[in-house]
Amino acid sequence: MRIILLATALIAAPAAAQELTPAESSQVDKIVTEALAGTGTPSASIAIVRGGRIVYAKAYGKAAETIPQATPDLPYQIASISKQFTAMAVLLLEDEGKLSLDDKVAKYLPEITGADRITLRQLLDHTSGIRDYWPHDYSPANMAKPTTPQGIVDRWAKQPLDFEPGTQWQYSNTGYVVAGMIVEKVSGRPLLDFLRARIFKPLGMTSVLDQDKAIGPKYPQGYKRFALGPVRVETPAAPGWLYAAGELSMTATDLAKWDIARINRALVPADDWQAQETTTKLKDGKDTSYGLGVFVGTPDGRKMIEHSGEAVGFLSENMVFPDDKAAVVVLTNSWFGNATGTIARGIVRTVMAAPPLPGLEAAAAAKARQVFDQLRAGSLDRKLLTEDANHYFDTTAQADYKASLGALGEPTGFAPAGGPQLRGGYVIRSYRITYPDRVLRLSTFAEPGDNGRFEQFLVSPQS
Repeated sequence: MRIILLATALIAAPAAAQELTPAESSQVDKIVTEALAGTGTPSASIAIVRGGRIVYAKAYGKAAETIPQATPDLPYQIASISKQFTAMAVLLLEDEGKLSLDDKVAKYLPEITGADRITLRQLLDHTSGIRDYWPHDYSPANMAKPTTPQGIVDRWAKQPLDFEPGTQWQYSNTGYVVAGMIVEKVSGRPLLDFLRARIFKPLGMTSVLDQDKAIGPKYPQGYKRFALGPVRVETPAAPGWLYAAGELSMTATDLAKWDIARINRALVPADDWQAQETTTKLKDGKDTSYGLGVFVGTPDGRKMIEHSGEAVGFLSENMVFPDDKAAVVVLTNSWFGNATGTIARGIVRTVMAAPPLPGLEAAAAAKARQVFDQLRAGSLDRKLLTEDANHYFDTTAQADYKASLGALGEPTGFAPAGGPQLRGGYVIRSYRITYPDRVLRLSTFAEPGDNGRFEQFLVSPQS
């Protein structure tokens, strides 16, 4: 089950905007359709949250051989994104005093290897050491036969631990199967029933299904591809394999409702959200960047709560930016190619405002934009350039810059692409310049300091 924490390169967009502008909608559509066409992914369903509400939901492509046109009301398998719901179920039971995250697993399932040393928290933050039953990015032979949570536990959770609990971080679907079994034992009801009553029904998430039941002519179908061969229908896993580690199917819109609850600290106590988003530190002090069922990071200085998912024939991505009251959900019905991540990153760049830059970097970006605008207008201020840069921008270079850049009009975004670096006595910075139909890269070398001149200022197309 694929796990990718996605870094993002954010570009400017109207910060106060709520509904997508026609230009933004058009760009989102272009991002999705090009990603699907470029990878062969049959379909995608997306939802965009901005300003704490859903502002865009749309489906593209073929959902199944029996559904030639995907629609936003179709539930896609979200796989490991399900883990945050299992983790929240444990937190809710802790609120009721029925268990504690610091309880040892032995209190509930003593037959598991290391049960007397593993805590419930370590099941949820992937530091238990329990062997993962599905590390593959394909469906192994045993998944053709039905199983049960107990069957998974008997085969994998009774093996020797991969490491002493709390000393390493290693993704373990098996740990979440154990956690789901404990939820059922403590609550006295099936995990999915517990989640429906406590989370899905209160939030109006009406599309949620066990993915084993979201199979057939009315549902999206998973697809596979061998190398660069034809796209083929994938055979679903036999029932029982994902359970608490990734059993849920739902629409992108319903998953976005959950994201909005996270943003607003609604539905469950605020300290439960905080507990889920607090990253775990190993015994040696190393931060894992993982909380309870979610990755937590600050790409480009912006807090992001994220998890992806991989089911048999499906990939998904869920990115929440709580401080910005924004989220992006992307669900696809293939488990090959990078369409899911490409779409998610592209949407973020299109619809979210860039975070503020620190003082020196903001000034550097402003100066770079100033020179860029001068070049496309044909009015270069040579005092901003070093002797070498002035040599580079001869009559031919200036004419080509003006003709080629001026014809593009005003860019829709101009933002740093990574942080500054030092080389040869200069500060190197790169910028991403976007237009509705293309992206440019700007590479600059500048003298250090507030008044540093440009030694290099090169614009090139970016694929």
